[in-house]
Amino acid sequence: MLTGRALLLDMDGTLVDSHAVVERCWSRWAREKGLDPAAVLAVAHGRQGHATMAELLPDRPVEVNLAENRELLAQETADTEGIVPVAGAPAFLAALDGAPHALVTSADVPLSTARMGAAGLPLPAVRVTAEDVRASKPDPEGFLRGAALLGVAPADCIVFEDSEAGIAAGKAAGMRVVGVGPGAARFSPDAQVDDLTKVAVTVDDEGIHLTL
Repeated sequence: MLTGRALLLDMDGTLVDSHAVVERCWSRWAREKGLDPAAVLAVAHGRQGHATMAELLPDRPVEVNLAENRELLAQETADTEGIVPVAGAPAFLAALDGAPHALVTSADVPLSTARMGAAGLPLPAVRVTAEDVRASKPDPEGFLRGAALLGVAPADCIVFEDSEAGIAAGKAAGMRVVGVGPGAARFSPDAQVDDLTKVAVTVDDEGIHLTL
């Protein structure tokens, strides 16, 4: 069991299964640049697009990466085919109704709105998106901002994340991290679940209690 005062939730791979869309869009971009799609996807997950581009093509001007990222975001926002909730996500979010929690995602507002809607999931009242931060995950800025917006100390927050960048960001923020998905364990989260189906949530005056 883990107990905290607030939960900070990643979106893609944690609440929303958007793997099909991400693979389509980033594989197309990779082929256009003469890059191996598998290698690009290994870097892209959990980060803002321009940060991925900067790592893969370090000699390109920042302005080019930002412009292409805007184009890619528009493509991803328009493509919702195959988007579904991660198993257990609807009940998990319903159990958090009224409890302090926030969405902390590398997606921007239009993309996060589109994907949560396509998955049939409610948007948390507090949301930290790409527009709200200067640095992409694995930088902890997004999670620290989420904690501040909720008025909860970082040490009292529990992060749910699936990616290497996201888990690193949560740990750098001084938060406990639950890794979501079979592959998350290799990134050394504090705990790991295959999906959200067996995560039991209890809320009382002492905080949010999670049984994993």
